[in-house]
Amino acid sequence: MMPGDPPGPPEEQEPLDQATCLSLLSSVDIGRIAWAEDSGEVVVLPVNFTVDGDSVIVRTAAGAKLDAVRAGRPISFEADDVEPALRSGWSVLVTGPADIVGDTERDGLAERLPVPWDQAPKPYLIRLHAHRVTGHRLPLRAGGVTVERPD
Repeated sequence: MMPGDPPGPPEEQEPLDQATCLSLLSSVDIGRIAWAEDSGEVVVLPVNFTVDGDSVIVRTAAGAKLDAVRAGRPISFEADDVEPALRSGWSVLVTGPADIVGDTERDGLAERLPVPWDQAPKPYLIRLHAHRVTGHRLPLRAGGVTVERPD
């Protein structure tokens, strides 16, 4: 390949099964929750979360997320992890209905959630039931790592 030539064909993304997707989700603490408002506006917010079986649990305060769940809106959740130097990574998308976790179940789940970055009180837990879980992994390949040696 000559400088300026377009790169070769992109390598295939590896589709992931549900068990692998849920395992990968368990390895990170931050994802994004999304829903559409009545106006059609799509809202996407970063959240701390944990995986509980085949559900995603998110801690929240009163507000837009809780309103979307109470309104029965379909919810999507996405998390990923990338390694820029190796040009590899993965992404998982979970979609399904969500509900508010009841008091009897909340205490045990709340202990497993990461501490929110903003430290604001978040007394509610949302459970996103994973009706559809999809994911893919970008293959490991040579990246942009360089080594500089001092003279």
